[in-house]
This record gives sequence, C-alpha cells and structure tokens, in this order.
Amino acid sequence: MRERLVPGSEIDGFRLGERVHAGAMGEIFHVTCIDPQRAGANIPLVMKLPRVGPDQPTEGLISFETESMILPALSGPHVPRFIAAGAIARTPYVVIEWIEGESLESIRRRAPLPAKEVARIGAALADALHSLHRQDAIHHDLKPENVILRANGEAALIDFGFAYHANYPDLLGEEKRYAAGSAPYISPEQVFGIRSDPRSDLFALGVVLYELATGRLPFGVPRTQAGLRDRLWLDPMPPSQRNADCPPWLQEVILRCLEPRADDRYPSAAHVSFDLRHSDQVPLTMRARKSRQAGFFAQVRRWWRARRKRIAPRRTPRRFITATPIIMVAVDTMHPSDPRQPVIQRTTARILSHSADFRLVCVSVIRGLPTVEGPTLAESASGMHLEHFTRLRHWVEPLRLPPQRLSLHVIESLSPADAILDFARRNHADLIVLGAPGPDERALAWWRSVASSVTASAPCSVHVVRIPERERGNDADSLGV
Repeated sequence: MRERLVPGSEIDGFRLGERVHAGAMGEIFHVTCIDPQRAGANIPLVMKLPRVGPDQPTEGLISFETESMILPALSGPHVPRFIAAGAIARTPYVVIEWIEGESLESIRRRAPLPAKEVARIGAALADALHSLHRQDAIHHDLKPENVILRANGEAALIDFGFAYHANYPDLLGEEKRYAAGSAPYISPEQVFGIRSDPRSDLFALGVVLYELATGRLPFGVPRTQAGLRDRLWLDPMPPSQRNADCPPWLQEVILRCLEPRADDRYPSAAHVSFDLRHSDQVPLTMRARKSRQAGFFAQVRRWWRARRKRIAPRRTPRRFITATPIIMVAVDTMHPSDPRQPVIQRTTARILSHSADFRLVCVSVIRGLPTVEGPTLAESASGMHLEHFTRLRHWVEPLRLPPQRLSLHVIESLSPADAILDFARRNHADLIVLGAPGPDERALAWWRSVASSVTASAPCSVHVVRIPERERGNDADSLGV
C-alpha cells in the first residue's frame, strides 16, 4: 500500500501543497515544481492521486490510466495542460494545469437561470465539446462539477477519467464497466456500454442545460441499472412547465439534446453552439410547443418498445464530425444580378450533396446602414436590413432546403473580410464558400480582395468560386481555389 502523502511530501520533483479535494477514487493536491526549468513550472498545478490498497475500488486506477493516456493527446483552452504522470507500479499520479475560474457547480446552485445566461454558458460548453470531439475524444462525464468557466467566458473540461479516445485502447470498455459516468447525466447508449459516439456528450449537455434552466434534473438521480434504463423511454417534463420563463427556442434546444435516439439529437456540438448563439434562427418543432409530459398510455408504449432495446456501436468521432459540417456561404446581396451568383448557388448545391447532416449558413455583409433615417421603410436602417435579408432568402430558395438545415444572417461591417472571418471563427464553420473578384475588380489586385484575405486567414477550408473567362456568358462552372 502506498505511504500516506501529506502537504510537504515530495514526489518526482513536485512538492505537495494544500489538499483541494478528497473523493471516493482519489485525492487532489496543489503542487509546486521544485525544478524551475521544468515544463509547467511557472503555471498553477495540481496532482491527482488515485486511491490504492485494500478495499479501494479499481475504478480509481482505471480512471488514472485513462486520464494519463488521453490528456497528453489533447490541447487548447478547453482542457487542462498535461505536465507529468507517475508510474502505476510505483506511485501513480498525474500532474495537470490548475485552471483558474468559477466552477459550473457553484453557478448551478443559483438555478433556474435566465435564458440568456443558460444560452451563454451552454454555447461555451458546446464549444469545448466540439474542440474535444475534433481531437477524436469523448468526455463521457460532463456535469457541472467537471466544468470551469474561465474569466473570458470560455469553458474548460476537467476529469477525463471516463473519457474515450478513438486512437487509444478503451480501458473502461475492455473492462466491460457499463454505464461509466455520473448517473443523472449519462446517455442511453452509455447504459449499454456504447462509448464511441460523441453525441453521448450532447445528451449530457442537454441534462446540464435542463438543470440550469429549471433547477431540476430531467431524470432525477437513478441508483440502479433499471433506473438508468428509464431514460430510453421516459418523457421528461418540458422545461417550460418547471420554469415559465423558459422560451420555446431554449426548450427546443434542450429537448433535442435529450432525445433517446442519438440520430434524433443534434449532429454535432457545433450545431448546438450555433443555435444557442442565434436563438432567432432555431427552427421550432413540436418539442418547443410541448406543454406537458406524454400521457400514461403513451409512456407505457414507449416503455414497451424500449424494454428489449439494444443500441449498436457507432462510428468514431473523427469520421462523425467531418460528416456534419457547418458550411458558410458569403452572398453579395448588394449585387443580386452579379453573374457569379448562380455559379455560387450550383457550387453550394454540389457541396451539400456530399453530406446528410450539414448546416448551411448564408451571410451577407453590407458596408453601412444610414445614420439618418429617411421617411420611408426603404430609407431606414431596419428597412435596408430587411431588404438584404429578403434577398438572402430569395438567393437560397432554389436550393429547397428544410428550415432546420438553414440560417440567414445580415451583418453590417466596413470590412467584409473581417466580418466573414469573425463569424466563421465564432460559429465553427468547416467550409467557407465565396466568389472570386470579378473582371472589373482586378485593378485592385488579388492580394487586396475579400477572397484573398479570407483565404489567407480563415480558420477552415475555403472554396473560391469564379467564372472561367472562356465560359463567361455561357453555362459557367466553378473552380475551387
């Protein structure tokens, strides 16, 4: 059995400070690095030590192995920086960055929260999950205690002991430890030990959003396997019935995340983030209008269908995320008759044909609205905004897209390139489609065009569409640059 460690103890060049947490599976201490030249010596650190010895659960050691294996493969502001790990045969530990900020658990105690605050926190959480999923990992233990909100509003995820990574052995899966995670938040597929679908994290996100919006848990705190299975059929009380101030668009987002079938949830965390940041663009379905739980007989039918239900494993995160893109198209509504417009439309249609779970975002950037209102609607700022929004809607009509696949945005900016880039970054665009400079714009030089600025600085791939000179005036095609 490992000797008892107390503040002041030294392990592999780290000195233990104050103990900040003691749980069933381990302890956490603040630590300082004795060697000032060592990586991470100048940032706040903590050491996590699993409990080992007689009568100690093996989950602690498995979680330690999982976290020490996965954390080094992750990066970015949404995860703690990995510093070091100790040998499991000698003194198992993991040293990571101590993230400064407010625990979501302390915020949860103030629930129910206003809808705007729920959306702000939820979008930050969705950003963190999207970053994680793009790195081939699934958290599998999202809950308020495992979220830190930084001062800049970003969310950081901690405790990766139940995590899954597509490129590493799944230790929990190999041990056949079903329903690994926290009972109120795990997804239906986790109940059956299915751990390879990132939409499991979206279900947990839905539980967190429900809790922040209502102050209650949608499925309570089940303590048995049978209780966990209830979420396969149990219809949760609509959030608006527990908090009358919960708007329809927020109820739509929450209940879509909580769908028992993963295919009925959002296709990716980026899509959740988008809807929470653009509440006016959320397509409302029967979920938004629900005013009560399903009736007794309806619930019995749901239970009967779920009682023998088995869930098949899904594909790995990387392939799943790239199959659910957010495609952003920059549309020039200032010149609706520009010959490049139909070419961009056809190009967009071809791109969309390669995905079944896309979200198309059409953006128009107008350089300025009137500072002095005119006497008519057309001469007012709101009237001009409406006019460009209407032109966007006309532009996209030939694509015949369902509302849930589409959102339209008119942005006022003196720099169209900066506006396009900022919107793409904030909304996790996977591809930007826009037109190349026209013949009358060549005098400006390629390096000064909006297309070149966006291509040079975009956070994602860019498809630049132009009309080849030999085909100008005929049926034009597009070239991707």
